[in-house]
Amino acid sequence: MEYTHLGRTGLSVSRLCLGTMNFGDRTTEPDAHAILDAAHEAGINLIDTADVYGWTVTKGLTEEILGTWFARGGGRRERTVLATKGYGTMPDLGEGWPNSGRLSALHIRRAVDASLRRLRTDHIDLYQMHHIDRATPWEEIWQAMEVLIAQGKILYVGSSNFAGWHIATAQAAATGRGLLGLVSEQSVYNLLERTVESELIPAARHHGLGLLPYSPLGGGLLGGIRRGTEGTEGTADSGRRADEALIGKAERLHEQITAYEALCAELGLPPARVALAWLLHRPAVTAPIIGPRTADQLAQALLALDVTLDETTLARLDEIFPPHREAPESYAW
Repeated sequence: MEYTHLGRTGLSVSRLCLGTMNFGDRTTEPDAHAILDAAHEAGINLIDTADVYGWTVTKGLTEEILGTWFARGGGRRERTVLATKGYGTMPDLGEGWPNSGRLSALHIRRAVDASLRRLRTDHIDLYQMHHIDRATPWEEIWQAMEVLIAQGKILYVGSSNFAGWHIATAQAAATGRGLLGLVSEQSVYNLLERTVESELIPAARHHGLGLLPYSPLGGGLLGGIRRGTEGTEGTADSGRRADEALIGKAERLHEQITAYEALCAELGLPPARVALAWLLHRPAVTAPIIGPRTADQLAQALLALDVTLDETTLARLDEIFPPHREAPESYAW
């Protein structure tokens, strides 16, 4: 396993991040524990979750599964860089009532304490805002984070689903308080969805944030989807059913996907492996987030670490999936 620093921090993280969104609803607790053990054995130390995961059964279930895994001891917590997220409304925080979600200082404090209980740990290494809260001032957000850092409950702060200007504004407010500010951003990024290249990635690069892309296989479309059927093959990040919307998208992108799969066949590599390897070649990317439902899917994802894509192949991928130029050239001269 290769390691790199998370953004401008001194924190070393693995080049793949284990996402846990499937744990609890599509992956049983024993299977989830087996995947977590296998990830550690492979050298993955960055594990990402969120307080709302497990929502198809009950929100918070995924964090609870991680908590029971940590409780087994054996250095599991000590070897893990634990990342979770807060923003959504939660049943144990008065769901349906005011202040049960978003990023008020009150909700941030309650959400962190609730995550700590579910995760059975005394601190969260990377606490991420799951979405931008346009109604809460940054002064309030950073004051809440500052208190939690002083209490030792969180170590680093990250964002998810932010725009470039959100990052710039957040960093300006943090700098004014003498804080480190954001150290990472978690965004959707894959060959099919490259919008973040226009403004988000330049902002993250300028402010020293690591990028943790989610949905590296585009919901399965980059993993070798069987057109007209339910389910995907070769998907290491989602394993969701290919519903009518996904099938419709596959039909609309048929020409691109066909060209992509033909290129992968030339390379002698599964499409999922190429899609993940492409992200690993992007200079702004710290660690793509993989979300295996099974230990075999984890093993397949790990193989992407050994794939080298030459300049010719990268150029051909750009021809199939055109990149976004950096703003303002992406929309102006």
